[in-house]
Amino acid sequence: RIAELEAYLSASGLKDTTLTVEEQQALADFESQQFEAFNVIDVFNVKNSGNILSRDIVEDSGETPYLCASAENNAVSSYISYDENYLDKGNCVFIGGKTFVVSYQEKDFFSNDSHNLILYLKDEEKRTKLNQLYLATCINKSLGHQYSWGDSISNKKIQKDKVSLPTKNKQPDFSSMETFISAIQKLVIKDVVKYADEKIAATKQVVKS
Repeated sequence: RIAELEAYLSASGLKDTTLTVEEQQALADFESQQFEAFNVIDVFNVKNSGNILSRDIVEDSGETPYLCASAENNAVSSYISYDENYLDKGNCVFIGGKTFVVSYQEKDFFSNDSHNLILYLKDEEKRTKLNQLYLATCINKSLGHQYSWGDSISNKKIQKDKVSLPTKNKQPDFSSMETFISAIQKLVIKDVVKYADEKIAATKQVVKS
């Protein structure tokens, strides 16, 4: 598994964990970053997901994510093959309607419940993975305390909700969001790389002896 990790990090370019000047600055500025509240519907286009009951699928029958409202495995319950008319577009923020589990979904997917919400960033040029990882956290922090199993979020309710976002010139500062997440990603991967390197070195030492 260590060899697999090493190969993955190298192939994906994630082994470079050196922070750029901009990333270092983003980390340093985080505590003083200005945040403002925006209407969710001014930032996102919101829609309900499709609805495919679990009894109607065959688990592990394909390669398309089948999403539920679970916090585990980034809300992915299984990978299935199903009628593509029920397919929802990825590259979005996904909210489990009954549990308020918020995640970023990179790929197109099927959903288990039409109560689930899909949020597409209106500014398509800013609709990057790193930005939306940040935005998913902002949605969770801004709205999570409002909703529970007995009082779940809905498309109607979110129309009046606000999300707190970092700003620059009174507008969402997508550049700082992306740079900050890039820095955090590198810091996390740095620890993983360190662990992998230590394990590889230990394995080589055992082989030599």
